[in-house]
Amino acid sequence: MWFVPLSSVLEAHGLAHIRPYAFATSGVAAFVSPLLFGAMADRHASPVKVLRWLALATAIAMAAASTAIRQGASPWVVLALILLHAFCSSPTWSIASTIVFARLGDAKKEFGPIRAMATIGWMGGCLAVSALGADRSTLAGYAGAAVWLLVSGFTFWLPALETPKSVEGLTWTQRLGYDALALLRNRDHRVVFLTTALFTIPLAAFYLYTPPNLQELGLVHTAAWMSLGQITEVVAMLSLGTLLLRWRLKWILACGVALGVLRYALSAIGTQWGLIAGVVLHGASFTLVIITAQIYLDQRVEPAWRARGQALMSLMNSGVGSMIGYLSTGGWFAVCTTDGHTRWPVFWSGLSAAMAAVLVFFLAMYRGRGPREGGLG
Repeated sequence: MWFVPLSSVLEAHGLAHIRPYAFATSGVAAFVSPLLFGAMADRHASPVKVLRWLALATAIAMAAASTAIRQGASPWVVLALILLHAFCSSPTWSIASTIVFARLGDAKKEFGPIRAMATIGWMGGCLAVSALGADRSTLAGYAGAAVWLLVSGFTFWLPALETPKSVEGLTWTQRLGYDALALLRNRDHRVVFLTTALFTIPLAAFYLYTPPNLQELGLVHTAAWMSLGQITEVVAMLSLGTLLLRWRLKWILACGVALGVLRYALSAIGTQWGLIAGVVLHGASFTLVIITAQIYLDQRVEPAWRARGQALMSLMNSGVGSMIGYLSTGGWFAVCTTDGHTRWPVFWSGLSAAMAAVLVFFLAMYRGRGPREGGLG
């Protein structure tokens, strides 16, 4: 309810020029926030309590940012409040994943269907925004803030996890969670982290520039149209358990990146059906790369490191990848735009080529353990 309409909301309130920076705030926040709160969830406080207070803070920050946009505040004030929202919301995904993984008996089979519930929530949020006529309104942000309050309240019914161990004698690097960088010493871990980070660079353009392209093609209810991507996302998640048992991880990830190449190639056709087909493929591509990588971490990383491992994944994706992605694709968009007219086929074709380069990198660098029963290769 916040992320999908944000581009259109900023444009409708005369803030189109800050769109790349507004989206890049999530990348800035991800450099600090997920690891900091991931370390807290591993060592200082129950992940459930950390999620509770972060959800409350996210609700307040989202409402404040929406108010600033609505009241015509300075772009700097708007960006500062969006950054505050990003700082509060960035760790919630990795911490929620840690809570879920802790309750599963077999993550390979069980995580996909459970994660599909989040996708259904995403679709519901997009459809609600369009139903409220809030595709270009700050009402979307206020509604999102209300949902975050519900999330905070819901945590009181979540089972408590194991009490964190003593933190005496820890260095500040360990307290802040930056010791998680040691995971990058393992070649396969490093390649998976880098691949997902590189994947999110061209991926960033999907959220930022698909809505204005849809509007140009006459599809005004952009949030509802964007929700079509979640159809294949749900299908992919429900199929993920079976895929992980039958295919090597290498080929599941490679398939996800390849679908990303095809998604932008279809968008480059420049027609309504081509862009919609690209939107539909987005969900499957996202799942086969990002969600598979999360399951990989749960299977390959020691339990004491899992919250920090998921947090490091958030840093690489939402931090390094997304920040570079929002800023670089913003520059690429400017190159492809002349006198207010965007050459969309050129724009999407360039992103398809970038995604193809990520595919080549992964296939060349990832080794894996090879096929083995019940494991990830």
